[in-house]
Amino acid sequence: MTDPKTYLGPAEEKMELAVAYLDEALSHIRAGKANPKLLDGIRVDYYGSSAPISNVANISVPDARTITITPWEKSMFKEIEKAIINSELGVMPENNGEIIRLSIPPLTEERRKLLVKQSKAEAETAKVSVRNARRDAIDGLKKAIKQGMPEDVEKDAEATAQKIHDRFMKQIDDLFAAKEKEILTV
Repeated sequence: MTDPKTYLGPAEEKMELAVAYLDEALSHIRAGKANPKLLDGIRVDYYGSSAPISNVANISVPDARTITITPWEKSMFKEIEKAIINSELGVMPENNGEIIRLSIPPLTEERRKLLVKQSKAEAETAKVSVRNARRDAIDGLKKAIKQGMPEDVEKDAEATAQKIHDRFMKQIDDLFAAKEKEILTV
């Protein structure tokens, strides 16, 4: 007889990964506030290899609307500026020779709605992953009946899979609600 945990464990892991991915994806969506994670996806050419800005400069957030970047080498100023301009961040860097300053403009109502829609799409993708993990677990449990697992054990395991699924769906809804509130707060 196979143990129901052999199906529930991997499903729960997949669901945790889906929620972690959503959290990471939402942190990269600009909500009108300065956040160093906005620069995570931007890479610069550093002596022939591609490196994240955080590997070649110090990034700080002195206030809610400003990100400052202090390159460790003077030669990196132009590379960092070029990478930011070419990125989809939509912010023009200001360079005073000492630091690069990014002023995050307030979002327009139209842009806020687009960002909420983008966040909703990310949340829906995570929900699909969680549902798929639940389906895989339940399919495995149904096959285990043929291998000798008692039906009542399978039904209990199915109910457990549903409870795990519901818990992760709530986490996804909570993450999305928090991000939506952050985006829509002027």
